Amino acid sequence: MDILALLSDPAAWLALLTLIALEVILGIDNLIFIAILSNKLPVHQQQRARRIGLMLALVMRIGLLMLIGWLVTLQTPLFDLGIQGAPNDYGEPSFETAFSGRDLILLTGGLFLLWKATKEIHHSMEPEDPSGHMLDKTPGAAKAATATFGAVIAQIVAIDMVFSVDSILTAVGMTDDIPIMVAAVVITVGIMLVAADPLARFIEHNPTLVMLALAFLVMIGVVLIADGFGFHVPKGYIYAAMGFSVGVEILNIVQRNRRQRNREAEAVEA
Repeated sequence: MDILALLSDPAAWLALLTLIALEVILGIDNLIFIAILSNKLPVHQQQRARRIGLMLALVMRIGLLMLIGWLVTLQTPLFDLGIQGAPNDYGEPSFETAFSGRDLILLTGGLFLLWKATKEIHHSMEPEDPSGHMLDKTPGAAKAATATFGAVIAQIVAIDMVFSVDSILTAVGMTDDIPIMVAAVVITVGIMLVAADPLARFIEHNPTLVMLALAFLVMIGVVLIADGFGFHVPKGYIYAAMGFSVGVEILNIVQRNRRQRNREAEAVEA
């Protein structure tokens, strides 16, 4: 189907809007990870790291779309350990050990997210001295607390690949038109570029959200590992839980801000 025919086809527009919504939802995980990593850099490098990370995500996703034939083969099992879980309510195995290329990518990405999020949680739990520096004396703690630009970009590239494979394979199941998928990816990354800086600032100015975001990354890592083993957790449950948690935390932030303003007003009156 040529471009003009796509532009005049209502079904194509519906598919595009559906894909954009799906890509935005799937991109939230990627955006949170990029925001947390970029906030560890010096202020003058943070925005550049977010821009580079998201542009690399765009390049990877478009590149994978151009290699769509190869990408689909990633779902073909490479080896099978011959173990299956008990049947679920649909008569399907609850988990399986026939691993495809996609499964291995998801497993690797899930383990990486678990390692990275757990490491960040550990460092955020360390006590600080009055100047705000970590008191952790374990080897490598100082290096971990002040990440380098190259290390941050390398980690963003690694997780971009995981989320890109998952995102594009999901898109392939919804439409066969490459131009629609490319347009959806470009628009989605554009939305993420606009949202990246406000999200990073919001997380940085509300420290309790950092822990919540890291907990999300742990949960996402577990979901990716489960998906790699063939145990599919409905994404709706995951994002509903994330949305509820964010809503509760926003209420806590509003409450803390009001109490702070009341204390300041009482101090002025006194």
